[in-house]
Amino acid sequence: MKSVASDGPAETERLAAELAKRLVPGDVVLIEGELGAGKTTFVRGALRALGVTEPVVSPTFTIGRRYAGSVPISHLDLYRLGDLEGEDPGLLDDYVDADRVTFVEWPAVAEGSIGSVVARVRIDHAGGDDRLIAIRVGPSS
Repeated sequence: MKSVASDGPAETERLAAELAKRLVPGDVVLIEGELGAGKTTFVRGALRALGVTEPVVSPTFTIGRRYAGSVPISHLDLYRLGDLEGEDPGLLDDYVDADRVTFVEWPAVAEGSIGSVVARVRIDHAGGDDRLIAIRVGPSS
């Protein structure tokens, strides 16, 4: 596991871009942290590195967004889901598949049913704009 201090959004996006360089279709990255920790900022940095030029915003109320970059990409935010029980069993199917890279904020609700997890990211507040970002990369990360 690699832990790095970030002194602001630009550094958070740069760290995400480094991770994005390793990703291939079918990969899933899980991102955890408190509200306002910078999860969407991290995803934005990764998506920019993967060629996405359109605005990247949190899909909290829509569950997910799909983007076209150098590879197809999905960005999920599962914050509003208590669990997947009672939800449409195919709710995530359009977002998580072998043809796209998927980033999942608030992943606990879908743990174990979300595909090939290759990285886990934990972002914690460290005062002001500072963040501590822990990145664990590897199979079944």
